[in-house]
Amino acid sequence: MNSFLKIFLASLAALFLFTVIMMFITIGFLSGLATPKKESTGSKAVLMLDLSQPFTEVKKENPLAGLGGKEQYSTPALYEVVRLIRYAKSDSSVKGIYINCGTNSNGFATGDELRQALLDFKAGGKFIYAYADVINQNAYYVANVANKVYCNPKGGLDWRGFSMQMVYLKGTLQKLEIEPQIFYAGKFKSATEPFREEKMTDANRLQSTVILNDLYGHFLLQTSATRKLDTALLHQYANENRIQFANDALQYKLVDGLKYDDEVKDEIKEKLSVSKYDKINFVSLGKYAMAVNYKATGEKKIAVIYAEGDIVDGKGDQENIGGDTYRNLIRKARLDTEIKAIVIRINSGGGSAMASENMWREIAVARQDKPVIVSFGDVAASGGYYMACGADSIFAQPNTITGSIGVFTLLPNMQSFFKNKLGMTFDGVKTSPDADALSVSKPLTPAQRQYLQNDVDTIYQTFKQRVAAGRKKSVEYIDSIGQGRIWSGSRAVELGLVDRIGGLDEAIEAAAKLAKVSGYGLKEFPEPRNIFELIFGDYQQNAKQSAIREELGAEGMKTYNTLKRAKAMVGVSQARLPFDFSID
Repeated sequence: MNSFLKIFLASLAALFLFTVIMMFITIGFLSGLATPKKESTGSKAVLMLDLSQPFTEVKKENPLAGLGGKEQYSTPALYEVVRLIRYAKSDSSVKGIYINCGTNSNGFATGDELRQALLDFKAGGKFIYAYADVINQNAYYVANVANKVYCNPKGGLDWRGFSMQMVYLKGTLQKLEIEPQIFYAGKFKSATEPFREEKMTDANRLQSTVILNDLYGHFLLQTSATRKLDTALLHQYANENRIQFANDALQYKLVDGLKYDDEVKDEIKEKLSVSKYDKINFVSLGKYAMAVNYKATGEKKIAVIYAEGDIVDGKGDQENIGGDTYRNLIRKARLDTEIKAIVIRINSGGGSAMASENMWREIAVARQDKPVIVSFGDVAASGGYYMACGADSIFAQPNTITGSIGVFTLLPNMQSFFKNKLGMTFDGVKTSPDADALSVSKPLTPAQRQYLQNDVDTIYQTFKQRVAAGRKKSVEYIDSIGQGRIWSGSRAVELGLVDRIGGLDEAIEAAAKLAKVSGYGLKEFPEPRNIFELIFGDYQQNAKQSAIREELGAEGMKTYNTLKRAKAMVGVSQARLPFDFSID
C-alpha cells in the first residue's frame, strides 16, 4: 500500500510539474506571437491596396499572425491605412501603389478618406495602378484616382447609377400573426417602416431621394475631377446605359485600357525597370505597417477614440459601442494630464438612447477641461449624432450620412402567433396592473401605449434640446430639420449640424490648434488587447459568427443581422437610422 501511495504521489507531482512547465511554454509561445517581428519592405516595393478588404475604424487584430500563412498580417484600420500611404509618399523603397478594385467593402466616406490619401501620394510623383476584371461603382470611386485604370477585355465597368433598397416585413409579420406595436417621434423616422409599411412612405421616399442624389452627385463630381469628363456627360452614360461592355468603358474614357492581369503586371515591371522574369515586390499594408514607424510621436498627446457599430447599453463588445465602455474611455482621456485634446471618431447609425445620453454627458464634462472634436465616418446619425452634438467642432465628409434626429421604440404583440401557430398560451399572476407591460405575449393596453409614446416624445424633446444647445440653434429650428430626417454631410454643413468638411486628419489638426500644441503624438483608444484576450476572449464569438456566415452566405447574413438588431430594439427607446438599407 505504501509503495502504491508513493508511486501515485510521484505520478501526481510529475503531472503537476509537467502542466506547469507546459503552461510556461505556452505563455512564452503566445507572447512570442504577440510581439510582432520587424519586417523589411525591400527595394522597389509596390503597396497593395485591396478594396475588397473592409477597413474598420478599430483595428481587427489577428492573434495568430505570427504563425504565417494566408492570414499572416492583421488588416490595418482605416486611419492606419491613411498614415501608411502618407508615409509611403516619402519612403524611397516604395515606388507605387497597386489597387485591387473589383469590389469595395467600404462606405462612401471611407472612400473619400482613401481617395485623399491616394491623391496626396500621387502628387509626390509616384505611380498608382488600378486593375480588376470587373470594376463596380463603389470601387471605381476610389480607383479612378490612379494614373492608369485597367479592366479585363472580357470584363467591364459597372456604370448604372445608384439605387437604395429597404426590406419591408409587414406582410411577413401579418402571415405570422405578429402585431408590431410601434411608437416613434419624427415623420422621417423610418427605422420602424419595415414593420408597419409595405413600401416607402412619402416622407421616406423624399429623404431617400435627396440623399441618394447627394451621394451620386458627389461621386460624379469626384470622378469628373480625376477623369476630366463633364458630370452631365457621366450622368448621361448611366441614364442611357452606354457602358455595357469593356470596350464601352474604354470608348467613353472611364478606363485607360483593356488588359489581362499579366499584361498589367508586365507594364508595372517596365515602370520599375525590372526583368519580366522577376517578381514584383508587392507589399501588403499589413506587412508594411510592421516594417515602418509611421505613427507620430511627441510628449504631449491628443487622444483619438474610435467608436464604431451600434450603440448599446452596458459594456458592449468589439463589434459595437458599449455606452459604459466608451463613457469610461472619454473619462480616462479627460483625466489623463498628458492628453491635451480629445478627438472622437464616430461611425455609427445609432442605437440605445440612454447610452447616447450618457456619452453626450461625458463629452460635455470633458469639454470643461480640454477641447473635444468629433470626426464623422461613413455614418454618424441618430444616436451617433446625439453623442456628438455637444462637441467643440464636428467634421464630416460630403457623403457622410448624418442627422436622423428622432426616436422610436417597438414591442411586438405575439399572442396570436403563439396561440394560432404554436398552440401556446400564457397565464400568471402579478402585483400591479402594469408589472407585465413589456411582455410580448399580450397586447398593450391603451394606457400602456400612451406611456410608451410619452416616453419616446420626452426623449425626442431632450434630443432636440441637446442638439440646439450644442449647435447654438433654437429647438424649433432643430425640430424643422430633425423629425428623423437623414442628411448628407455637405447638406449638414449648410444646415449647421456639422461645422466643416474634412476627415480625421483635419479633425486632429483642429484639436491640436485649439489645444495650442505642436509636435504631438496620438494616444488611441480602445487600446490594443493582449494576446490572451484576443485568442480566448474572441474565440467563441468569432467561431459563432464564422459558422453563421458560412451557413447563410452574404445575403443571409444581412437578414440575420437585421433580425438581431430588431430583437435588440424590443422595449428599448432607440435613436437609430433606418436599420437596413443599402446603396448599390
